Amino acid sequence: MATSLVYVVFVLPIVLSIAFGTVVMADVLQSPDRELNMWPMGNSEIIKNDEDISIIGLENQYSISSPIQIQVKIDDSQFDCGDLYVTVYSGKHIVTQSGFLKQCFDENNSFLPIDDDFSEIIDKPGQYDLVVKMTDQNQKSSITTSEKFTIK
Repeated sequence: MATSLVYVVFVLPIVLSIAFGTVVMADVLQSPDRELNMWPMGNSEIIKNDEDISIIGLENQYSISSPIQIQVKIDDSQFDCGDLYVTVYSGKHIVTQSGFLKQCFDENNSFLPIDDDFSEIIDKPGQYDLVVKMTDQNQKSSITTSEKFTIK
């Protein structure tokens, strides 16, 4: 009697949890737009400069007290609306990151960000990478570019 109670109380819930988890995971992975990434920290994203996106106004060198101000120009109509992300890296460390959501530029054919500014002051000397990424409004594809600059 005691061994059957142990099975019902301890073993059966574990077996049912594993079976339920397996069924749910299999169903999730059947969706064509889903993927399982068990080690997202180990992924190193390769940044390739795309010709359809460009950074306007970034200088090669800044002083510690001067702000970094840029605009972004996009020449791909697939990205006429979407989210714009601007990230400054020092090596692999993120120094600053800004997100400009729901940017629609095709109506006026203007520079991004619309009705906002990217302006940051970095107070430590060194070499930095500025990465700009634009995702489409469905969050399925993106274009990216990057440029280097120095703070002295």
